[in-house]
Amino acid sequence: MGKSKSAADAANSQKYGVPFYGAAWFPCKHIASPTTKSEEVKGKEGDHKDQSVGLGDCVVLAGGGGEGRSGIPNAVVVAHFDFSSNTLSPEPVAKHNTGSDLPYRMSIHPRGDGLICAMQNDCRVFELDKSNTAETHKLQIKTSEKVLKQLENIGQQLALVFNKDGSALAAGGEDGKLRVFKWPSMDSIFEESEAHSSIKDLDFSHDGKFLVSLGNSGPCRVWDVTSSTVVASLSKENDERFGFCRFSQLSDGTLVLYVTAMTGRGGSILSWNTSTSKRIASKHVVRDSINAFNVSSDGRLLAVGTGEGDILILDSNTMRARTSVKKAHLGFVTALSFSHDSRAVISVSMDSSARVTRIEQEKPSGGLSLWMIILVVLLAVAVYFMRNTTIPYLQKVST
Repeated sequence: MGKSKSAADAANSQKYGVPFYGAAWFPCKHIASPTTKSEEVKGKEGDHKDQSVGLGDCVVLAGGGGEGRSGIPNAVVVAHFDFSSNTLSPEPVAKHNTGSDLPYRMSIHPRGDGLICAMQNDCRVFELDKSNTAETHKLQIKTSEKVLKQLENIGQQLALVFNKDGSALAAGGEDGKLRVFKWPSMDSIFEESEAHSSIKDLDFSHDGKFLVSLGNSGPCRVWDVTSSTVVASLSKENDERFGFCRFSQLSDGTLVLYVTAMTGRGGSILSWNTSTSKRIASKHVVRDSINAFNVSSDGRLLAVGTGEGDILILDSNTMRARTSVKKAHLGFVTALSFSHDSRAVISVSMDSSARVTRIEQEKPSGGLSLWMIILVVLLAVAVYFMRNTTIPYLQKVST
């Protein structure tokens, strides 16, 4: 079992006065200053110049109090995390109020081409830039000039996701409609008006060829993006209620699909072989509900956020806990995301808190060898004493 931590008043946990529904790490190396942004070359990730000296590791958080007059703002917030001191900035380094529109879901472009937030009736693009001041590390969030006309007046979207290279965007609506677009042109790849009764979660495979969708009822479906057809339908068993879905690629290239499920016993993680559409395993991991779930980019780790505010980091091979934090948040966890290098997880809650949990490093195998050496020494000592006490006794009996 991994190390269990307490969450008491740590510098890696802060409150920003906004109930959060979305959280992700922003690829800061792609944030450009106003003077250089126009000179950036679009294309492959390597074509972008790194203009982010001093920016460090940034997390983007989104949420708010909704349309009512509660006095709680709706906003997109950026905070800075310092790995060396394990500290999340006490104040936001940038903040953008969204008025009466609640940013309920969020997806960040993997190459830093802005972020998209799902509001009540449409989706909006925001950009992060360096402000045009002498402070080169200062950031600002602003509404992009890019308008997503294809995602206007379409109702609440409950899932937004880019594929891994940022060339496609998928949106899943409360009305059950699935939309997939090319990015940034927003040309339609395909639409399915009755993908589910209501779409809860979406994820692309690493190569972008497949898209998994999950609704509030019925099976989990895997779509071939090119042919726009369902290639697999993954059914529930007994009293299971599916919650989240994520693709992962193992070190040998095998594509695996993880789906969380709730039963009367609590939360479990199911894994499927995408080639055969058969379950590989099912592991009960928490007695509580699973309210947030994600997979690291290297596929080695799984993160779970619970209804009690706990954070659990699991080894994907053994399903054993690497790190666990009880009461990481006072409210239930609403979203979590791994850093790009899989060293940490950002998690948020309805209690307006954000927390970065660093991942415990695996202990080297030398620890096991030391215990084996100690065991061998103890056995040798035991054999020595047995021989030196038993032989004289036998000699005495024989005489």
